Amino acid sequence: MDTIMKKSSQKTEREEHTMNVKAYLEITMKIDAANRPAAAKVYTDYRQPFLTTIEGALTKDLLIRDEDVQVLHGFDSAEHAQAYLSSDLFKNDVFVGLQPLWTEDPEVKIYTVA
Repeated sequence: MDTIMKKSSQKTEREEHTMNVKAYLEITMKIDAANRPAAAKVYTDYRQPFLTTIEGALTKDLLIRDEDVQVLHGFDSAEHAQAYLSSDLFKNDVFVGLQPLWTEDPEVKIYTVA
């Protein structure tokens, strides 16, 4: 019983990172259904490099609905969220991989956590 209580009281790594998120970068893209598997591949291919090499990066989630696709990035600061948009990973890999899939320019927003 003690082991069960100990495990349930421990935070997962994801919960720990989520608690430290101070800013979100939200990129909303219009991508046709036929191109969504290719967009998901870009997300999957660059998720781990984002989390391990981008300063301040804490979380990255792909959100899908009929109208659009969003990638929600969690950062430790709004400054790091803004800096990611100028990073080599974003400019040379993520942007290049996603741009041909858009039906219109994406919306990019940065939010700070209150």
